[in-house]
Amino acid sequence: MSITGVFLILFLLFHGMMNVVVIFSPEAYNAICEFLGANWYAIAGTLVLAGGFVLHILYALYLTFLNWRARGLQSYAVTARQKGVAWSSKNMLILGIIILGFLGLHLYNFWFKMQFVELMHKAGASFGDIENATNGAMYVRELFASPIYSGLYLIWLAALWLHLTHGVWSALQSLGLNNKTWLPRVKIISNIAATVVVLMFAAVVVYYFACSLSAMTA
Repeated sequence: MSITGVFLILFLLFHGMMNVVVIFSPEAYNAICEFLGANWYAIAGTLVLAGGFVLHILYALYLTFLNWRARGLQSYAVTARQKGVAWSSKNMLILGIIILGFLGLHLYNFWFKMQFVELMHKAGASFGDIENATNGAMYVRELFASPIYSGLYLIWLAALWLHLTHGVWSALQSLGLNNKTWLPRVKIISNIAATVVVLMFAAVVVYYFACSLSAMTA
């Protein structure tokens, strides 16, 4: 669980840095999208990422099942939250389900319209808009001009932040940073890592929504 979690966190950091590029240079962002299109290394990376994500979900469900089976009816005996126990740590499965749902929306809005369209055309199928398949900046601009989508993405990012603050801490602790010296530091590191990831994604949403508002009032 920790290994797949760290793997996904590193991917989110990379993906966040890639997304921020679109604010400063849509052309550079599109160049990155083209580089990560229907190429063998991009496809291999996508498969590895998907495998890591599936393993993370399956192991999360397995650990949740073991936890429920171990507690049995005792889980209903105490309703008050323990002191020092974060809400996110007790609701990681719920947060994960919320994130998974919005991930499906994100994949439809970007991966499905871009890399998947390129793959279908390379396979000989006339599917989707191939001219816009590498124009990720256009999809970002159009999507976040919508207040509904912008609001949904910010809700998703709030859930992601809560999930990551506990997830990074738990992963690093499980990997050995669990003594009295490192535990407080790991908590700070997890909060910083989660905040950096979420702020990078949120910056794109807020920037393009603000641009759309500015265009409407101009």
